Amino acid sequence: MDLNSKNIQLQYEGFCKTPSLWKNAEIFDLQQFHFNNNSTTTFEGELPENLRLGKRVERFVSHQLKQDSTISILAENIQIQQEKITVGEIDFILKENQTPIHLEVVYKFYLYDEKSGEIEIEQFIGPNKKDSLLQKLTKLQKQQLPLIYNKNTEQLLSKLNLNAIEIEQKVLFKAQLFLPYNCEIPELKQLNSACVKGFYIPFNDLQILSKYKFYIPSKINWLQEIQTQVNWLTFEAFLPKVTTIIEQKTSPLCWLKQPNGEVQKFFIVWW
Repeated sequence: MDLNSKNIQLQYEGFCKTPSLWKNAEIFDLQQFHFNNNSTTTFEGELPENLRLGKRVERFVSHQLKQDSTISILAENIQIQQEKITVGEIDFILKENQTPIHLEVVYKFYLYDEKSGEIEIEQFIGPNKKDSLLQKLTKLQKQQLPLIYNKNTEQLLSKLNLNAIEIEQKVLFKAQLFLPYNCEIPELKQLNSACVKGFYIPFNDLQILSKYKFYIPSKINWLQEIQTQVNWLTFEAFLPKVTTIIEQKTSPLCWLKQPNGEVQKFFIVWW
């Protein structure tokens, strides 16, 4: 197996092992989709090396859906157009035990920031403060899921012999959550605490971690579980590399290895 194929397999395994962001309770009336069989299989297929993380996840979901004999994919990654202008994209239309389902797929990395809101779903933001959990939930509810009822979707549904009002709508929303370094937060009530994968720390406080070793995975490998057989960097070698990233106002996800061998994921934030 070449390096690219090995990385894709590790990304797929990391995706499969990432829990749904919420379990039983519905948030924003968004019902989570659950696979009948969540076991990790071998990912079959090739992916372009430059395929971005979100599109990569959609391919992983497609593969996982095809492993389930109760599911048939009717359409995937369909651009809905109005007068040759794309108004949105539907991730999947499928049938599960003959029940038609419109499925939207989300995979995110969120950091807990108490100052960002009053309630739990308002307090998780993107690593660069450009997006938030609340914004994504709102977009799903107000824009992405209603697309199935758009008049420009009627032709697609007609070809599939479906009526929009008969289609169930679900989301597959997975996420990795990160908490402030050495800071306790209230117990998560709406979100799944199993999604907490590490911590984050401001760049200006990085010296606290100077006794550890580090690795900076590429963004598509953020999906992976930590791999211990990598070229770990000393703090002195790591600092100039991460400084260059921070100067671009980008918060990288990194891996950390403690002297006792324990490993952890963490973000370094520029803000």
